[in-house]
Amino acid sequence: MNAVNLQEEYNKTEIAKILNLLDEELVGLAPVKTRIREIAALLLIDKLRKNLGITAGSPGLHMSFTGSPGTGKTTVGLKMADILFQLGYIQKGHLLTVTRDDLVGQYIGHTAPKTKEVLKKAMGGVLFIDEAYYLYKPDNERDYGSEAIEILLQVMENQRDDLVVILAGYKEPMDKFYESNPGLSSRIANHIDFPDYTVEELLKISKLMLEEQQYQLTPEAEVALTEYIKRRKEKPLFANARSIKNALDRARMRQANRIFDSRGQVLTKKELVNLEAEDILQSTIFN
Repeated sequence: MNAVNLQEEYNKTEIAKILNLLDEELVGLAPVKTRIREIAALLLIDKLRKNLGITAGSPGLHMSFTGSPGTGKTTVGLKMADILFQLGYIQKGHLLTVTRDDLVGQYIGHTAPKTKEVLKKAMGGVLFIDEAYYLYKPDNERDYGSEAIEILLQVMENQRDDLVVILAGYKEPMDKFYESNPGLSSRIANHIDFPDYTVEELLKISKLMLEEQQYQLTPEAEVALTEYIKRRKEKPLFANARSIKNALDRARMRQANRIFDSRGQVLTKKELVNLEAEDILQSTIFN
């Protein structure tokens, strides 16, 4: 065989469906979506080259996702696992999310078995290590994180056909983490930076979240929520979509209490569906 129909091969995989879902499910994140498409294209072409007997080193599959919490890193990780599975780069296609606590033991001899157990569960899929920089604590000589990193490095190098590793976390600490661990940095081929959402994007995300639960904002509530988002973004510990979800949960609680306090009157469907401005404005953000 010395010819191949690209469209046919593309259609055989579910990649188009996965990329479209990524577009539909995630608001904004244009640079992230572009990078995922680029990686998907590289992997598809690499696969076609192999099918035609053109030899080349396997593309590096380990990745780094940097950005604030709540910017869709885990969601994109799941989609990436789907793409890698559809193209035959991983055997099972599952994603296992872990943190330092899952990998590092508190005593001598605990870390290796813990890390190996996690790696065993992740084999054939994607291992997603959140806040990966906590693995490395140079100030504490009795810390066993470096042992977990050593084991991880060996597996990333020697079993790269069986496992893809995604290291995730805030950008600045991740950059320092790679500086301190050049061996790790050199094994990561794809660095993807997740931008914070804009106010407009967060409002759109809010509406999608509410729609899923059959709620809606009145025009006044939409104005109040926009103001809430602007103020909350400036406060510490803002976690993008995650913070918005928490705010909406509290607004629903206030709506329920408001309705409950007015018992005795007949309720319409509209009153049960609508979130009013006061349900937002009672937040401590406005104090």
